[in-house]
Amino acid sequence: MIFRQLFDPQSSTYTYLLGDEHARAAVLIDPVFEQVRREAALIAELGLKLQWTLETHVHADHVTGAWLLRRRLGSRIALARASGAAGADRLLEAGDRVTFGDRFLAVRATPGHTAGCVTYVLDDESMAFTGDCLLVRGTGRTDFQQGDAAALYRSVHEQIFTLPDTCLLYPAHDYRGLTVSSVGEEKRFNPRLGGAVGLGDFTGHMQNLKLAHPKKIDVAVPANLRCGRPENDRFAAADPGWAPLTYSFAGIWEIQPQALEEYDGPLQILDVRESDEFQGPLGHIDGAILIPLGELAARAGELRRDRPIVAVCRAGSRSAQAINLLQQAGFTDIANLAGGMLRWRAEGHEVVGGSA
Repeated sequence: MIFRQLFDPQSSTYTYLLGDEHARAAVLIDPVFEQVRREAALIAELGLKLQWTLETHVHADHVTGAWLLRRRLGSRIALARASGAAGADRLLEAGDRVTFGDRFLAVRATPGHTAGCVTYVLDDESMAFTGDCLLVRGTGRTDFQQGDAAALYRSVHEQIFTLPDTCLLYPAHDYRGLTVSSVGEEKRFNPRLGGAVGLGDFTGHMQNLKLAHPKKIDVAVPANLRCGRPENDRFAAADPGWAPLTYSFAGIWEIQPQALEEYDGPLQILDVRESDEFQGPLGHIDGAILIPLGELAARAGELRRDRPIVAVCRAGSRSAQAINLLQQAGFTDIANLAGGMLRWRAEGHEVVGGSA
């Protein structure tokens, strides 16, 4: 099975990608709206088809990317019926299964943090995705969105602690850099409800947390009750329209060599190799502007801001760094030539100079 744990630093949210290696079918748990391009790029690079986006609950600290992923990739949305959300393709009940290829996730109702919290358990019970019900050495809060400390205590003990001790637990959030735990660990060491902690101990603890409400709660909860659909179907930010670009998992817009050769609009091709490479065996693209990477920060003013820029180097690494430098300098319409001059030459595109 393919498994990736992804992180959104703004909300400290974990997103999980699971894929059937043979069928290439995948699910994404708790996607974040601002990270949709990143997730879509990873799914494409791994050769997967996203079938479902799943929510562990209606989040209060970020807006889900479920609706936008459905628009972009054709995936379907599923979350608990008890969440009260509208716009999902499937409303889940305890005991349901969400399949992806030959694998599936079993749904366990684990209310308490919110009324609509669920935990997703992998078919072989080797992994469980607990949302905010059970965190690493902690739990989700219970003071808003129909939270109920007693219900949360029962959810953990009856639905999560009954899994094998070796089952790995993956939370929806962590604020200390912790990534994973296990049933056995949490049963022994969770200070809120592990060991001999009783129901009264736990409810007393939760009633006295006195936490501030999440900063984005007034925006996030209404949006997530629409499965992340923006008001008036407005996208957060449009993709670049000046060329057919692709977004890499590294966070960089790229243009493929064929697309660059066919581009007929105003353009600046920025070659960031050294001068001996520019005149060397690989040659260079006709009309390219040579500014070696080490000089780019000081010479960025030589580039026009009213024309897109394609950065080029030998294999695409230095030019990716050039993209970052240009972004810091305020340039917007910029892209990296995928594969650099090595791929440009390998695909037979025209060059100035170079060797046969």
